[in-house]
Amino acid sequence: MKAFFLCDIIKKGDNMKQKIGILDSGIGGTSTLEEIKKLLPNEDYIYYADSKNNPYGEKTPEEIYKIVKNIVEFLIAKNTKLIVLACNTATTRCLKKLKIEYPNMLFVGTVPAIKVACDNNFKHTLVLATPSTIDSERTKELIRDNKRIDQEITLISCEGLANAIETHNDKKIEEILLSVKEQVQDKNIDSIVLGCTHYSLIKDKISEIFKDVTLLDGNYGVAKEVKHQLLINNLLNEEGHGKVDFIKS
Repeated sequence: MKAFFLCDIIKKGDNMKQKIGILDSGIGGTSTLEEIKKLLPNEDYIYYADSKNNPYGEKTPEEIYKIVKNIVEFLIAKNTKLIVLACNTATTRCLKKLKIEYPNMLFVGTVPAIKVACDNNFKHTLVLATPSTIDSERTKELIRDNKRIDQEITLISCEGLANAIETHNDKKIEEILLSVKEQVQDKNIDSIVLGCTHYSLIKDKISEIFKDVTLLDGNYGVAKEVKHQLLINNLLNEEGHGKVDFIKS
């Protein structure tokens, strides 16, 4: 697939309204999309749900990058001005390389809200994420840069949970969450970081099983960063009705 750059698209279609591209390994990123729409109701969006390749978090870094790169090139060709990786796995494994390979495109990623948990003085945070996100260097950096000596962070890889959410397998979702609860039953968990955008879609179920625990995700932070990038690059749209084009692999 041929790669297009932002400057090329602008020259070829000055009168075309540019969109914000959002990609995820399925429906999980719709939670991110909704948060962005609240801040930017006049923008147009193109959402790519890569359900065919779900879950990303159980693939190798090389496989993930190849998949994500193909979607990025598709979105660039669709006249996008900024691309959101609404997937923690895609962000932790691909964002740095994408910024190097496509220097003329704006990217915003999604990472586990570990900094938010630490900044809000939670004493024992449970991070739930895919195997790939849990094992990533970016997750280790977030802990190293933000955790204080009086804070504890427990990482648990929720293999199969994103796919169970994608396929609406309620029985499997409950089975995985109960298994996680059993693993941390001796710990005084006061916050849970939802390190996969799919997990934000089952907040009610997680709160039902983990009572009196604060749930944290990165969606609002992503939305703020998208707005910031559009403002500083003079790309913010003041008119429009927030049209969303959905594409599913």
